[in-house]
Amino acid sequence: MIDSSFAHFRRCLYALVAASGLAVTAQAQVASPDLLRAQQAVQNAQAADADQYAPDLLDTARQALIQAQAGALSRSRGERRDADELARRAAADADLARVRSDRAQADAALHQRREEIAGLRQTLGLPAEGAP
Repeated sequence: MIDSSFAHFRRCLYALVAASGLAVTAQAQVASPDLLRAQQAVQNAQAADADQYAPDLLDTARQALIQAQAGALSRSRGERRDADELARRAAADADLARVRSDRAQADAALHQRREEIAGLRQTLGLPAEGAP
């Protein structure tokens, strides 16, 4: 008899813990689309080599994301609201870092192609581009 009541208590406790965990997870997912957007933006910037081409801006985005993540865990409504603002700022900084990185890579590729063209023109004995 004792074993069955203890087993019942354990099942109820397990169900309570599982339900609480699901509720917290669901609340975190529903309450933080800005945070999810910021995380994705930072990942996209990293994938675009922003560490090399826009390191300061990417570091700023990472710091804002870390602060937003910490604030999102707060029980205070004001801190969660501030976390959303930080997350939006992190996403904007990360997006800008990605765009700057993409531009720097495009500029470098353009410069390289122009040098290749100049080299080919010289090899073929053609005048330099823009020369009369």
